Amino acid sequence: MVGEPRRLAELTRPESLRLLDQVPLGRIVYTVRALPAIVPVSHVVDNGMVVVRTHVGAECAGSVVAYQADQIDVDGRLGWSVTVTGVARRVLDPEELAGFEARLIPLVSADGVETIRIYPEIVTGYRLVDPSVRG
Repeated sequence: MVGEPRRLAELTRPESLRLLDQVPLGRIVYTVRALPAIVPVSHVVDNGMVVVRTHVGAECAGSVVAYQADQIDVDGRLGWSVTVTGVARRVLDPEELAGFEARLIPLVSADGVETIRIYPEIVTGYRLVDPSVRG
């Protein structure tokens, strides 16, 4: 039954990062004057770290941020969600910057786009599972 609540199955860190790498968009959560702010951004997973190019990069750099992405089928209420929490740092190396600029187009066209790498401290992932399916 579509309306029946789903069961959460915890994902491993490697599986969470693999799933995150399969979708192009997510949300970065950071603080502005001690209040939470959330902005949709495009991302890539690079060596187990999340890299984004965004106009809010200057506000995120040096701070603890969360990054969340998911792929959920609204009709069947199945899918997954992954959250990465860690410190965001600017990517400054010119060679690395050029590589990310070639692979990662910012979601928003704006001044002041920065390339930010999130160093994951906590990675949590959950799959929404039909409760009739065990395992």
